[in-house]
Amino acid sequence: MSLSKRAIAQSTPNPVLEVLCNLWHPASNPAGFLSLGVAENTLMHSTLNAHVRASIQSSLPNEAFTYCDGYQRLGRAVARFLTRHLRPVVEVKPAHMTIVNGCTSGIENMALCFTDPGDYILLGRPYYTAFLDDATLRTGARMAEISYPPGEDPLGPDCVQRYEERILKIQAEGGRVGALILCNPHNPLGRCYPHDVLVEFMKLCEKYQIHLISDEIYALSTFANTLDTHPPPTPFESILSVDPAGLVDPARIHVLWGLSKDFGANGIRLGVVLSQHNPGVRATLQPAGLFSSISSLTEHAASCILEDDAWVEAYVKENQSLLGLHHAHIATWARRNGIEYAAGANAGFFIWMNLGKKYLEHHPEAKGQDLDHITMDALLANKVFLAAGFRFGADEPGWFRIVYTQEMDYLNLGLARVLAALTGDPIPELSQTLKIDD
Repeated sequence: MSLSKRAIAQSTPNPVLEVLCNLWHPASNPAGFLSLGVAENTLMHSTLNAHVRASIQSSLPNEAFTYCDGYQRLGRAVARFLTRHLRPVVEVKPAHMTIVNGCTSGIENMALCFTDPGDYILLGRPYYTAFLDDATLRTGARMAEISYPPGEDPLGPDCVQRYEERILKIQAEGGRVGALILCNPHNPLGRCYPHDVLVEFMKLCEKYQIHLISDEIYALSTFANTLDTHPPPTPFESILSVDPAGLVDPARIHVLWGLSKDFGANGIRLGVVLSQHNPGVRATLQPAGLFSSISSLTEHAASCILEDDAWVEAYVKENQSLLGLHHAHIATWARRNGIEYAAGANAGFFIWMNLGKKYLEHHPEAKGQDLDHITMDALLANKVFLAAGFRFGADEPGWFRIVYTQEMDYLNLGLARVLAALTGDPIPELSQTLKIDD
C-alpha cells in the first residue's frame, strides 16, 4: 500500500526504542541494556508515588473520568506554583497559560504559531536533540543550528553575536526567522544562562522582530556544584524574571515548563505554554488543544501535587540535594579515570563527557575513523546506552551525554560498563561495581 510523501518522510525508526524494549534487569533480563541515555530522574520516584497514590485514594472525584472543566483547578495551581518559583516580573495568571500533554507538544505548538513552512527557528549547539523533530516534523519549519568557534562558550557573552550572524545570513538568502529557542537550564551542558546574556537575547529578538522561546523544564532541578570553579556555576534565572522594559516587547517572550523533569514524572505528560503578554498565542492554541490535551486523571494528580506547598518544598529540597550528590559522584569518577567533561554544571540530570578522547587513548588505531560511531558501537557492545553527541549537534566528535539520576548501584554498574567499553577491559562482575569510593 502506497503512503504519502509526508508519511514516508516521517518513517525513520527511532534507535532508542530498541534499547527501551530491552532494558537490563538483574533477574529477568541480565543481558539487557543499562540506560544512562534518557533524561529521566528516578531518584524521587518513591516519594512521588506515595503522594500520587494518596491523592487518588483520598480525593479522586468522579469528574476525573470526564472531559474535566477546562483545567480551572490545575490552572490556578500551576499559576501559583510558577509565580512562586520562577519569580516573574508579572504574576502568572491562569489566563496566561495553555496546558498541553508535555513540552514536546508545547514546542510544536510554538513552531506552528511563529513560523510558516520554510521559515527558520534558531537553535544553538549542542542542543536537546528532540527539539529538531518537535519543532519541524509536522510544521514545515526549518531549524538553523548555531555553531561557535573553538573555545567559545555557548552560554557566554559572545554567543548572541553568532545568532545575529545567522539571522543576517538567512535574511540575505531571502529566508525568514520566526523564533529562537533557549533551553535554560541547558540540556545537555547542565548550565544556566547568565542574566546579561538573557538581556542580550531579548534585545536581539526585538531588533529582528522574532519570538524568544525559553524552555525552562529544568528550572527547579538545580544543585550546588562543589567541584568545579571554571566556569563558575551560574544560578538559574527565568526569562520571566527579567524586566523587559526597554529591551523587548513582552509579547515576544514565551516559556515552557512541565512536570517531567522537576518532579521526575516524564510519564505523567503535562506541560505548560506560558505567554503572559500575547493573547493571540493563547487564542491560536485553544482550537488545537484537542490534539494535545491531558487526561483528567493527570489534572487531578498534578493539582494535588502543586497545591501541597509543604510537600513541594520538601520534595524540591531533597531532590536538589540528591542531584548534587550524584553529579559530584560521576564528576569524581570522570576525574579519577582521566575523562574530560564539561565543567560548571549546576542543573539537570546529566553530564557532558568526551568519551571519544578516552577511547582513542586506548585504541590509537582508531585515529582518523568515525570516532562517534566507533565509540557508540563499543558502548552498545558492552550493553550500555548513552546519548551520542553527534545527535545533539556537538561541534566536536566523541562527546556523549550521561544521565546520572539513577539509583547508585545501577549508576555504578553503568559507569563500569562505560569504562570497559573505552578501555577494552573486561566488564567487572556485578559485585565489584556496587560501590565507587569517592
